Amino acid sequence: MYAIIADGSHQYRVEEGLVFEVQRKDLDDSAKTVEFDRVLMVGGLPDGAKIGNPTVDGAKVTASIVDEVKGNKLVIRKYNRRKGYTLKKGHRQKYLRVKIDKISA
Repeated sequence: MYAIIADGSHQYRVEEGLVFEVQRKDLDDSAKTVEFDRVLMVGGLPDGAKIGNPTVDGAKVTASIVDEVKGNKLVIRKYNRRKGYTLKKGHRQKYLRVKIDKISA
């Protein structure tokens, strides 16, 4: 069974046991699980796929938090010619690595 979930402005196709990264959320330090309730579609069911309008009623995906990671470094450069102006900045986005535990439809 698989599901398509929406988290922020991203959509993910998930299955049980899948480990992937989502945008970091402001959660308590003691939080061990994350629940995604914006399920757009559930597939792989014996009676066919359930497609939401816009979401599937009563469906949710439960995931456990593995750890918090940083993405690749992005380098921002600014330069004005003939003015002696250069600027170099870096940025690393933070992500939550989660493992899908249960898909309930």
